[in-house]
Amino acid sequence: MIFSLDLFSNAIVSGILLGGFYCAVAVGITIAFGMLDIVNIAHPAFIMAGGFIAYFFNVHFGVDPVLACLIAAVPAYFVGRLLYRFYYSAFEKRGEESLQGLAFFFGMLFIIEVGLILVFGVDYRFVDAAYIGPTISIGFLSIPWRLLVPLIVGLLLIVGIMIFLSKTFIGKAILAVSQDPLALRLVGGNPVKVKEVAFGLSIATAIIAGALLIVIQPIEPSLGRDFIGRVFAIAVLGGITSLPGTIVASAILGVAESMTTTFFGPSWSPAVAFGLLLVALAVRPEGIFGR
Repeated sequence: MIFSLDLFSNAIVSGILLGGFYCAVAVGITIAFGMLDIVNIAHPAFIMAGGFIAYFFNVHFGVDPVLACLIAAVPAYFVGRLLYRFYYSAFEKRGEESLQGLAFFFGMLFIIEVGLILVFGVDYRFVDAAYIGPTISIGFLSIPWRLLVPLIVGLLLIVGIMIFLSKTFIGKAILAVSQDPLALRLVGGNPVKVKEVAFGLSIATAIIAGALLIVIQPIEPSLGRDFIGRVFAIAVLGGITSLPGTIVASAILGVAESMTTTFFGPSWSPAVAFGLLLVALAVRPEGIFGR
C-alpha cells in the first residue's frame, strides 16, 4: 500500500462523486423498503434493465444514455404500478408478503437477468457520450465527467423526490402511508393506491440509475447482484425512510469504497457495503437519520 496526498485526495473526490451515483441507486430501495415495507430484492435487476435500455437506444439511435432512461422512466413507472398491483393481490392482501413476497422478488431478479442475457448476451456493453472520456483537472485533482454527470443527475433525482414528497398531496400521502396506513384510510386516503404510485416511482428511479451506471462503467446482466448489498446497506445506514440519510449514507459508502479500491485493491471493494451494513446494525440499527 502506497500513500500519498495526491492519491488520498483523488480517492476522496472519486468517492464523493460515486456517492452521488449511489443516491440514484438507493433512492428506490429507500422508498420501497423503507416507506412501503417491500423487500424488493429485484431492484438491482431493474437497474441493469435501465442500463441496457440506455445501451440499446445509444447504440442503435445515438440517443444520450441519460436522456434515454429519463424517457424510459415514464413507462417503467407504470410497469412498477402494475407489478405492485400483482404483488398486493397475490401476497400483501392475504398477509403473505414476508417470505412469499421475498421469493417473488427473487424470482423477478433471475427472470430479468436471464431475459437480459437472452437478448444482449453475457458480454460487457458500453455506451458512447461526449462526457464519458474528458476529465476536469484542478491542481492535482482529477474529476472525470463520467462520474460528475451521475453525481449531478443522482442528486437532482433525490432532491426532486424529496420536493415531491414534501410539497404534493400524493407525496404527503406516501409519507403518511409509511407511518400509519390506518390513519391515512381514516382521512379518506387509499393506502393501496398510494403504495402503487410509490412503488412505480421506485422502479422508475432504478431505470434512471441504470443509465448512470453504464456511463460510469461497462455492464453485463449479472452485474446487478453486486449492488444488492450496497442498496440495502445505504438504506439501513441512512435511516430506512430518510432521503437525506440516503444522501449521507451514499457519500459514506462511496468514499469508503473508493479508499478501499485505491489503497487495498478492487477485490476488497464488494465487502465494504456488507461491512458497513453489519456495523450499522450492531451500533445504530435505526441508522444515521433514524428515529
